[in-house]
Amino acid sequence: MRIAILHNFYHGTGGEDTVFHSEVDLLRSHHHEVLTYTVSNPPITPFSAWQTLRRAIWNPEVYHALRQWFQTQKPDVAHVHNIWYMFSPSVYQAAYDAGVPVVQTLHNYRLICPGGQLLRNGKPCELCVGKRFPIHGVRYGCYYNPLASMVKALHVIWQRRAGHWERAIQVFIALTEFARQKFIQGGLPPDKIVVKPNFVAPDPGEGSHQGDYALFAGRLSEEKGVHVLLEAWKRLSSAYRLIIAGDGPLSNLVREAAAQHANITWLGHQPRSEVIRLMQDARVLVFPSICYEGLSMSLVEAFATGLPVIASNLGSMSTVIEHQTTGWLFTPGDAQALSEAVREAFSGVQRLREMSANARQTYLQHYTAERNYEMLINIYQQAILRKRSQP
Repeated sequence: MRIAILHNFYHGTGGEDTVFHSEVDLLRSHHHEVLTYTVSNPPITPFSAWQTLRRAIWNPEVYHALRQWFQTQKPDVAHVHNIWYMFSPSVYQAAYDAGVPVVQTLHNYRLICPGGQLLRNGKPCELCVGKRFPIHGVRYGCYYNPLASMVKALHVIWQRRAGHWERAIQVFIALTEFARQKFIQGGLPPDKIVVKPNFVAPDPGEGSHQGDYALFAGRLSEEKGVHVLLEAWKRLSSAYRLIIAGDGPLSNLVREAAAQHANITWLGHQPRSEVIRLMQDARVLVFPSICYEGLSMSLVEAFATGLPVIASNLGSMSTVIEHQTTGWLFTPGDAQALSEAVREAFSGVQRLREMSANARQTYLQHYTAERNYEMLINIYQQAILRKRSQP
């Protein structure tokens, strides 16, 4: 197949970038001809704010360039990852006008929530789900401030008014069944949304898990439940070690906690190879996120190494982790419940071994590169057939 994969890089790196590169490598390893088209968001300044607004809603420069590119390259299918904000919905129109079927991966909840996370004031929020105009998201400034949130709202409204969801996009990829149901509630065509998770490649292999510590690996921010994590460890004795690998807005808070508690170690940002090594040695991964999440690569990587997970009983986490089989689910935001789950996880070596085997088996069944490749090709073929049958 001749496959075009498009991605708009944010100002900083993230999980969507990892998935983009992984899928490109996966398809090329199976001898498909993969064409990539990428742009990067420049920093927004007071002088460029109006131009940013215009481009986020409709970018005529991208439209004309991409339409010409599609007509010249003639891909069988176009797979789009992120379009915010330089690409804009003009990507879909360019593909439609060039007769190219489109697959769109839904990495976040941007199409049904201006903030993109279905989160407000540290709690899940669905006020805008299913609304034609997300007035609450604009009112509360869920994306930085009311003006930026208005831009996000218009970005989605333009797609709806132009009929992109019905005409230009043949298949949407949701990362979990939980996310699929939320997008259906939000108004996306149910028959066009399929579930395909992220994957880990190459296979890192199962670890020994002989370390005497729990691991947190991710962005140090409010929605990741960092406050809950640190509060839970205040309730645990010094026998329970915690290693934190990551950086972010709450770095100072983590630094202070590590200075005050000898059983907390903060490593700062670590390369992926080191995070994998830490997972292979850890007893358990702690994932106390207070938002719904998409499908965190940390969870999939943990399963790949056979690492059980303690996570919030919320959103995609509640559908990915099987309680007391591949890990433990606790009440979201409840530090006491998290500390009790940690104690239970460390209470029996044999129990952890059984859960480790279950986690590894889950990876082999659902999250390997080969399994993902089969799903991805089926999705592309489905998109092509739908485009051919479209009036």
